[in-house]
Amino acid sequence: MTNEMTAKPDDIFERRESSVRSYCRSFPVTFAKAEGSWIHDREGNKYLDFLAGCGSLNYGHNDPDMKAALIDYIGGSNIAHGLDMYTGAKEAFLKAFEQYILKPRDLDYRVMFTGPTGANAVEAAMKLARLSTGRKTIVNFSNSFHGMTLGALAVTCNRGKRAGAGGVTLGNNAIAPFDGYYGEGVDTTEFLDRMLSDPSSGVDMPAAVIVECIQGEGGLRAASAEWLRKLEKVCRKHGVLIIADDIQAGCGRSGDYFAFEEAGIEPDLVTQAKSISGFGLPMALTLVKAELDIFKPAQHNGTFRGNNHAFVTGAVALEKFWKDDSFSKSVKAKGKILRQRFEGMVERFARDGDLSLRGRGMMQGIVFPDGEEADKVTAEAFERGLIIETSGGNDEVVKVLCALTISEEDLNRGLDILEDSIAAVRGGKASAKAAE
Repeated sequence: MTNEMTAKPDDIFERRESSVRSYCRSFPVTFAKAEGSWIHDREGNKYLDFLAGCGSLNYGHNDPDMKAALIDYIGGSNIAHGLDMYTGAKEAFLKAFEQYILKPRDLDYRVMFTGPTGANAVEAAMKLARLSTGRKTIVNFSNSFHGMTLGALAVTCNRGKRAGAGGVTLGNNAIAPFDGYYGEGVDTTEFLDRMLSDPSSGVDMPAAVIVECIQGEGGLRAASAEWLRKLEKVCRKHGVLIIADDIQAGCGRSGDYFAFEEAGIEPDLVTQAKSISGFGLPMALTLVKAELDIFKPAQHNGTFRGNNHAFVTGAVALEKFWKDDSFSKSVKAKGKILRQRFEGMVERFARDGDLSLRGRGMMQGIVFPDGEEADKVTAEAFERGLIIETSGGNDEVVKVLCALTISEEDLNRGLDILEDSIAAVRGGKASAKAAE
């Protein structure tokens, strides 16, 4: 890693690309190639990637087996685009998903391929919930994030993101407090139960609740297994469906394939995207219990709901990483390392308890007093060769979303950089490992 941060990106980006761009503002270099947990810029500098496509690269950059399968598929003039027609690539993916994901967990979901974004999967899930129940309200939770299209944005709580709707009414939802919203010792599922039980609460009986077991953009708040089980009990009591948004927390990020596995619940609908293709290719799906699979043909469709290249790499990912529990165990072991290192950083740098931890598995972060300080930490980290970002309502959480395949050596190397970056912002000596 050089200290020069030399050439600025070509001015074509400033001249022609929309001002809506965001990540490039935090990492103002032109990237050229990547492999595993490392990404290189055009000037030859290399960076440890603790962002991983915001959770879209759980298996790292350019996995060699997925890449080989994709090159072979493309080289054979196979089907690239097929709408939702039957193809061999789709067949192979569905068989792998059934064999390695559904059957071992005794789950009997239908797989609906939606447009290739998480927001589209969420839209499909909410539409199905409304169609099947005849109700219109969806309950979402404080600090939730479910997407940027108008329907998904209606069940997203971030004020700034909602403002992007330009004043259009975002409705047909009711907001309930997430686990821990009122502090420890307050069971917020009791609040929801009371609201649904009281005919004068002002809350229409909802079609569904939509919940992230670990809130990504909301600041890495992780629901406890007990809270999720209580939520399921409340929903069953009132005949309300459960939509699990597993877009960022899924595909192993929590340590299990699904983030809801730890709680032992069975959602009615599950949304997945981001790392479902395994290779960073656009792909999203909604898992649907059979009795809810009531869309008429093409009632929810999209031109790019049949990304065969993503089917190819996604099938390889399932075969390679989920044929047994060894990968899951390795992710959980790294999650423990992450927790231990973060506990050490909080103990070292906290001032009167102003730092804390959030998250679960390989989706954890440090909570700073404000977004300004968190941004300073991530900027320092980038100068030292680490790509890491923030989340939360005030961007106050420095979050780790590195590849799940990262080596323990590289994981600790990146955490050393992060620790030194906090020291640079808060004052303190560099770590002994970094000094070596």
